[in-house]
Amino acid sequence: QVQLFESGGGLVQAGGSLRLSCAASGIIVSSRAMGWFRQAPGKEREMVATMNSNGLTNYANSEKGRFTISRDNAKNAVYLQMNDLKPEDAGVYYCRAAFMPEFWGTRDFWGQGTQVTVSS
Repeated sequence: QVQLFESGGGLVQAGGSLRLSCAASGIIVSSRAMGWFRQAPGKEREMVATMNSNGLTNYANSEKGRFTISRDNAKNAVYLQMNDLKPEDAGVYYCRAAFMPEFWGTRDFWGQGTQVTVSS
């Protein structure tokens, strides 16, 4: 059984930082694409940052230079370091693991999400 457990969300002032963690079980994070997605109230879920099995990363334009996705193979975990947070970064952040190792699809695995709130 695959489980993804996010943690690290919370309330932070604009300009502050948070580090989100995604602990995985039932899969090996280094063997497949992993990503962080965000859903703000009234909006669709959107990609924030992804990393494929080779370590190649991709970021949404608004997050480039501020967010960093990384993984710790020994801990089988993926992280999202978020710096210089803005109110528009707020939302529920979800960890996603590709069911097909290098392709996103409808059978992907999702965590339960962690809330990020940014005060202005």
